Amino acid sequence: MDVIPLLLLVAGSTAVAAAARRTSVPAPLLLVAAGLAVSYLPGVPDYTLDPHVVLPLLLPPLLYTAAADSSYLDLRAQLRPVALLSVGYVLFATFVVGWALYVMVPGLSLTAAMVFGAVVAPPDAVAATAVARRVGLPSRVTTILQGESLLNDATAITVFRVAVAAAVGEGASWAGGIGEFLLAAVGGVVFGLVLMAPLHWLRTHVKEVLLQNTLSLLIPFVAYAAAEQVGASGVIAVVVVALYLGHRAWEVDFATRLQEEAVRKMVAFVLESAVFALIGLQLPVVLEGLGEEHEGVDAAWYALAVFAVVVVTRFVWVYPATWLPPMLSARIRGREGRPGWKKPFVIAWAGMRGVVSLAIAFSIPLTADGGHFPHRNLLLFLTFTTVIGTLVVQGLTLPPLIRVLKFPGRDAQAETLAEANAQAQASRVAEQRLDELLADERNALPAPLADRLRTVLERRRNAVWERLGQVNPVTGETVDDTYRRLSREMIGAEREVFVRLRDGRYIDDEMLRTLLRRLDLEEAAAYRETAQDR
Repeated sequence: MDVIPLLLLVAGSTAVAAAARRTSVPAPLLLVAAGLAVSYLPGVPDYTLDPHVVLPLLLPPLLYTAAADSSYLDLRAQLRPVALLSVGYVLFATFVVGWALYVMVPGLSLTAAMVFGAVVAPPDAVAATAVARRVGLPSRVTTILQGESLLNDATAITVFRVAVAAAVGEGASWAGGIGEFLLAAVGGVVFGLVLMAPLHWLRTHVKEVLLQNTLSLLIPFVAYAAAEQVGASGVIAVVVVALYLGHRAWEVDFATRLQEEAVRKMVAFVLESAVFALIGLQLPVVLEGLGEEHEGVDAAWYALAVFAVVVVTRFVWVYPATWLPPMLSARIRGREGRPGWKKPFVIAWAGMRGVVSLAIAFSIPLTADGGHFPHRNLLLFLTFTTVIGTLVVQGLTLPPLIRVLKFPGRDAQAETLAEANAQAQASRVAEQRLDELLADERNALPAPLADRLRTVLERRRNAVWERLGQVNPVTGETVDDTYRRLSREMIGAEREVFVRLRDGRYIDDEMLRTLLRRLDLEEAAAYRETAQDR
């Protein structure tokens, strides 16, 4: 791809994603629609999705960001439903969808149909996390969907490789397929476990923030490439490393955490935007490849039927996988209660497909058994329509569906109370530590500075409790909100004075940057507290 089209893709998708934040439409859907519309404008180049770029270059950082922002403890608590979806459902969907296509399309071999089943089996990590964040699903449902989307790509890619080997006549067997799956899964976990401790050691011992952020950007690519070199799952390796580093992120210094979070979010935002725009831009490429191999009406009926099978198959798997464990185990029933029908319904309906399915589809080989791969163009077309169908139909209807079902959201009051209790315990320990330090003559401070330390500690302790109390009847702010707003106004006034002094040549630019950085850190702290409070 030339540089100019690439820059246009990044700039255009970023602009659309930014505009989507001002609407009620989830950004992935608006980006796909924009890509579809732009794909037929005169002069727009063909953006052919290259699996050699998407899988090793786009997937690792997106998976790493999603996993690092997830909770290792929450995922461990939901290990059973996550495993049933990320492994069991992907295998089930591969065979059901593949068999349905084999029955529908005359002349299509069963192995080629299973290749397609593996392609569309996994809900996409990018689509799932992007929509889940927007609709505000309850924490347990979000954890299950995120955990599934982080791990199911490894299952689908492995099954795809086995099915392709069978389709092109390389003699894949059930035993060989199971062996390859175990190698990918176990190897990915082993590589992740081997890499996570040394990488964490580097993160805690490299003191230069710039080097820290460079290391953070390289980690997902290193983990993915190292595992893939020996046939292990790079996806699982990235997820294992990211979960560990995210769980131990508190051990990294504050400056690195602040910058790393900003860098990761920026990279994820740009990549997610470009990925969804790329999905829409594939339409001309897919239709051109379809050609005259299949009549338009037949292809459309196949697309509708496959979409229906994909949606129904997920319901057929999710409900038994949710209901049977509590029915068969009194321990599970006592710990989790009866799941009801609403949560599994939302989980089943949230199975959007995305760019990973398209990337895998484009990696289907051109030849098999010395000839063209059977119905390859049709498989690409059906993958595209399935991805678009799930993103548009399920993605658009998921938020109103949750409202209609009166799906319970997060208990903000309970979360605030838990936060306040945690802050109170931490403040008591910090106050005791401060008393111990001040009792040592080596730490002697003037009374005003010692009082300032206690005031900051007290304000941090009271800030959360105030959110549970009354607010200003005029502004709707708590006392602490008002305090932080006024603090930022004062910082803004100081900043203007520093700039005037620089412009008047009373201070130089180097001193200005030093003073502004000090103010920026204070304002960042106030802003982060306000954002967390909301």
